[in-house]
Amino acid sequence: MDKILLIIQREYLVRVKKKSFIIMTFLGPLLIGGIWGVSIWLSVKDDENRVIEVIDESGLFSNAYDSKGNLTFIPAGTSLEQAKQDVRDERYYALLYIPKIDIENPEGIKLYSKKGLSISVEGAVENKLKKEIEDKKLIRAGIDKQILEKIDTDVSVSTLNLSEGEGEEGSSAGVSYIVGFASAFIIYLSIFIYGVQVMRGVIEEKTNRIIEVIISSVKPFQLMLGKIIGIAFVGLTQFLLWIIFGFIVSSLVFSISGADKLAEQQAQTQLEQQIPNTMNKAKLNSEIQAALSTINFPLIFATFLFYFLGGYLIYSALFAAVGAASDSDTDAQQFMMPITIPLILSFVLAQGIIRDPDGSLAFWLSMIPLTSPIIMMVRIPFHPPVWQILLSMSLLLLGFLGIVWIAARIYRVGILMYGKKVTYKELGRWLFYKS
Repeated sequence: MDKILLIIQREYLVRVKKKSFIIMTFLGPLLIGGIWGVSIWLSVKDDENRVIEVIDESGLFSNAYDSKGNLTFIPAGTSLEQAKQDVRDERYYALLYIPKIDIENPEGIKLYSKKGLSISVEGAVENKLKKEIEDKKLIRAGIDKQILEKIDTDVSVSTLNLSEGEGEEGSSAGVSYIVGFASAFIIYLSIFIYGVQVMRGVIEEKTNRIIEVIISSVKPFQLMLGKIIGIAFVGLTQFLLWIIFGFIVSSLVFSISGADKLAEQQAQTQLEQQIPNTMNKAKLNSEIQAALSTINFPLIFATFLFYFLGGYLIYSALFAAVGAASDSDTDAQQFMMPITIPLILSFVLAQGIIRDPDGSLAFWLSMIPLTSPIIMMVRIPFHPPVWQILLSMSLLLLGFLGIVWIAARIYRVGILMYGKKVTYKELGRWLFYKS
């Protein structure tokens, strides 16, 4: 046990002291925050008010010159040619020309601009015209528009999960979707990053012949286990530091880039305009708090750590075996594909599992050790039965023990094998070699 602890300490300290680890630990959140900040800034910048001139020969816009989101429609007091020249001179963002049309077959409407229009602007103009034409049709049919507006009703449904006995638990599909998919993505990415580190570490020690010196002092299984656990602690350290720095960076980005302004604008466009802004904000905050209250964050955090470590340990053991059986990254490619297929498949299927978290496919994939770290984390926010969670955890532990045994049998032979192309058939023989 002391030797394993020494290997864990060595693997951990060697990696956390590297400049690359220190740089990426600080640079990672900054890069993510920078990308996020730029996207928010561009969204806020793109939300600047744009003025569109309107030449209306049909009379559709006679009483409709108002703002539509970030677009303002104003009547043009000049001829069509002069209005086009105003757009060329960038006095106005665009020119909307509406000839005399039949509202039953509105054709010939044109939208002029100097630069290419975005899909959102084109869609907003089309929706504006659609609404005005529909209003004209309602008036022609003798239907009171105000009555229709009063009939239009927002319905909010609260979803509750009936637990055993008399209990009821609130649920929010939207928040569960975000939390589940984010957790699965982090596990998926971490397994690839740190699992490959284990494989490359084994290959490096093998090609440098350092492994021959190390094996003289420790057993191959102790070396493999120490390397896997040591790099696991490296991953957890970097992950926790990313959370801390990410929270600080995201707070700064949110306050500097104008994300609060963007969030407020988006919230107000989603809620009814008739409700006062103060009520809009109160309603939005209430809905967010109610949605977040449905998520059992202590359970999410505890299960995330378990499946993060369980998934990493299983795949890193396989990656260690691949590294022992290979002399270079190129040789390792032939063995990596069968290992990564379950991982990639589970992440791809996770998007479908979210739509049916209690289906048969979701259940069986959350029980298989090679897919359960991702699939079960997708299901956890949707409140699966406790017995399924416990069964999945038990099978993951048993799967880990079995896979580590297989990986150790390959590792003990492969680390001392040089200059030979290893086949799957030979790997099978290694499993039954006696010590």
